[in-house]
Amino acid sequence: MSRSKPQTSGPVRGLAFLGAAVVLFALAGVGWAHFSHGSVDATLLHSGSEVTVGLDSPAPQSLDIRTVQGKELDQALIGNVYETLVGRDENNKPVPSIAKSWDVSKDGLNYTFTLNTDMRFANGDALDSTDVVYSLQQVINKDYVGSVDLTGLKSVKNPDTSTVQINLSSPNPRLLRALSSRAGIVYDSTSNVNYAKQASGSGPFTVHSFDPGNSIVFTRNPLYWKQQSASSQMTMRYFDSAGSLNKAMKDGTIQVAVLRPSDSPKPFQNSKKYNVSKGLTTSKVTLALNNNADSIFSDQRARAAVRYILDNESITKAQPNAASVLNGPISPLEPGYDDLSVMFPHNLDEGKNDINYFGPNYIGDITFLVPSEYATLGQQIVEQFKTTRFNLVMQVVDDSTLAQRVANGDYKMAIVAMQGPDDLGAFADGRFGYQGSQAQEDYRNALASPNDIDYQQNLRAYAKAVSSDAGSAWLYTESSMVVADDNIAGYPKNMTDEYLPLRDVRTR
Repeated sequence: MSRSKPQTSGPVRGLAFLGAAVVLFALAGVGWAHFSHGSVDATLLHSGSEVTVGLDSPAPQSLDIRTVQGKELDQALIGNVYETLVGRDENNKPVPSIAKSWDVSKDGLNYTFTLNTDMRFANGDALDSTDVVYSLQQVINKDYVGSVDLTGLKSVKNPDTSTVQINLSSPNPRLLRALSSRAGIVYDSTSNVNYAKQASGSGPFTVHSFDPGNSIVFTRNPLYWKQQSASSQMTMRYFDSAGSLNKAMKDGTIQVAVLRPSDSPKPFQNSKKYNVSKGLTTSKVTLALNNNADSIFSDQRARAAVRYILDNESITKAQPNAASVLNGPISPLEPGYDDLSVMFPHNLDEGKNDINYFGPNYIGDITFLVPSEYATLGQQIVEQFKTTRFNLVMQVVDDSTLAQRVANGDYKMAIVAMQGPDDLGAFADGRFGYQGSQAQEDYRNALASPNDIDYQQNLRAYAKAVSSDAGSAWLYTESSMVVADDNIAGYPKNMTDEYLPLRDVRTR
């Protein structure tokens, strides 16, 4: 697995250097044609559009996406500064990116990726299969964030500049999706940058400046090998609350506001100057039930009672950040989703009958943990149980306390926000004390699937097993919310809390 550039990269870099000169000439007013993808719209090349995006999110203290945990860097850098071997669309489906196509063997052990040609990094270096091999090696050998997603990777080869072959020791049906995230970022194998403050990517933007804890300024990458960015500059500014975002929108400091899934869009909906967009996320709000032996919810009948009592429809309608009702562990944007609304439809009488099976001394008080941002939701759930024999004792706690007490089993019910592939298996790994043998088998089968069709089929079986056993009580999928001035276009709608491509954002 060679890390050195093949001999063919020398002439390609010569073309890149020539391309850089052409770009500068074009920007001086002569015009420019992209070296491999046809003519570029002159309005884009000369556009002076500058847009500032505000985010209700912790601000990055470092740009080193290789080593720093947290989805803030994914949101800011993937699709903007860095590109991945495989891309993903707004419905969370794998799509071509640096690789224009791929083939997978029937046993799921061999992947062959065919790369686009004439690609380059923002510094003019050629981007080819050598960089892909180098990047995957770095992720694994240096244990970068995302390395765990490359389970079973045995070898990586590049027989030529436009082909990458990945061989696995065991099937990994999540590999394509992993290669659309951090594990699939393609770095420049010959670049030497300070990743904490700079970036060496192939995306539509470069990092112009970085103010740790406050902002990142992107400028258009004139050497971008695909369609140029619609705006010449994008600034990402970080705020500590939705209220701060609203104030910044009103005073014109920002033109786009990206809310976190738990935020309410109501304060922004009062102005006719804004467009409030609600899309989907993979974030799920769950009413976790403690299935451990010392909890009443170790009994399936008690768990079923909760499912029947909960009125998910009214909860979803009342919560301004809710996107869709959820009745299982998989959301609509995740592989293996099925509509499981037929299971445990709201039926208060049926729920009360199930509770009557238990003696009053056995039930006891139901300790109900609620994160502070979901306090209103918690109160709504308490109201729904008031006419039953379940006495919910609500305790509002911070996130760290919630995580610790759930891990220790110090609760009976808890509102938990869940997201990502790791959370998908929570009902197979006993995270809430649930030990459904059928669900565990289905989940093992899913992870051993040789292809995506089998993977999704096994996940559907897993979700159905968990839901039919009332392993938990699911509430809703959270919204992806973007607020924009009415003269702003091109912003994404779905998954903006984790993936925020800004290439098409522009003023009208």
